Amino acid sequence: MNRRAIAAVAVIAAAWAVIVPLDRALADHDMVQARRAAFGAANVDDSGAVRADRVILSWFGVTNFAAAIGGHVVLLDAWVPRGEYSGYVPATPASLAALEPEYIIAGHSHFDHLADAAEIITASGATLVGTPEQCDQVRRQAGLTPVQCIESSAPGSAPGAQRDLTGDLGWANVAVTAVKHVHSAGRQPHPEDPHTPAAPPPDMGAVVEHRPAPQDTIHLVSHLGDAENGTVLYQFRVGAFSLLWNDSAGPLSDDAPGVFDVLRGLPPTDVQVGAIMGFNQITNGMRDPRMYIEAIRPKVFVPSHHDNWAPPVSTRAEYYRSIVEDELAKIPAATRPELLFLTDPEDYMRPDALTFDVTDPDWG
Repeated sequence: MNRRAIAAVAVIAAAWAVIVPLDRALADHDMVQARRAAFGAANVDDSGAVRADRVILSWFGVTNFAAAIGGHVVLLDAWVPRGEYSGYVPATPASLAALEPEYIIAGHSHFDHLADAAEIITASGATLVGTPEQCDQVRRQAGLTPVQCIESSAPGSAPGAQRDLTGDLGWANVAVTAVKHVHSAGRQPHPEDPHTPAAPPPDMGAVVEHRPAPQDTIHLVSHLGDAENGTVLYQFRVGAFSLLWNDSAGPLSDDAPGVFDVLRGLPPTDVQVGAIMGFNQITNGMRDPRMYIEAIRPKVFVPSHHDNWAPPVSTRAEYYRSIVEDELAKIPAATRPELLFLTDPEDYMRPDALTFDVTDPDWG
């Protein structure tokens, strides 16, 4: 190699030595800023580490949450509502990838829960946690990007199947249990538990205010055929505090009543974040979410999947408040949870709405 070639190689190497750390520094800065926005500036230090004595959830529509659980950053489901309007939710796949989540934890894989998973994994390197079928679907959508996946259940496992994921996730301070259950589905009205249909009037205001971009509509249409691929709920235990998240509430009393025994057998739950909108609300109202609550017996219940995520079939969350309050009133006062109600769009990406101190003596 001649001297000019050697000199050129030296210059390139020197430039690369500057560019690589600078690129990493910029990425670190973006991560810190993204985490402070999602979890609150007071909870994120200059390195981007989130307080380990907090569980913080930032809602970005449907049952999708950016979560910091005992200091570990994850996404619970992964889709930003934007197919029918843009900008209603102050988040994007890019801003969620900038959080550098360790895991995307999948409840089920319909488009409104997992349609952005492949894009976020490609940008962030996150590992997916889900059923084998969910893992396969996201791998297909990711194309050439390899997708690492931790299976939350055995292939084809039945409702009620339970798996301890603590060792798989490698979190020394957080225990995690996954339970297979069932997706929402319409059933005949229950003769001994009659309900007024919960049929929300559509709210098209968001569409007028936030018109969709063509690429957003294309994104929605391309994912409409996404399959469910099993439905899983997760309980996270940090010290004396426990969080349970379910992104659907199915007709267990009709289809899989044995799952109630599994839910009753879990360690006590302090906060349940649970879906309330579902196909059975037309004939059985909020019966199914209530029956999940009765089995889980949380101290606090946070409704989700009740926002204006898909006009013209959805409406704003506030419509459901009185319906949920009336349903919870059927639970005896001794076991009735406190209702912590989220509204849209006010509570999107608002960490102070769902921040829990795991050292609080009221938990456990």
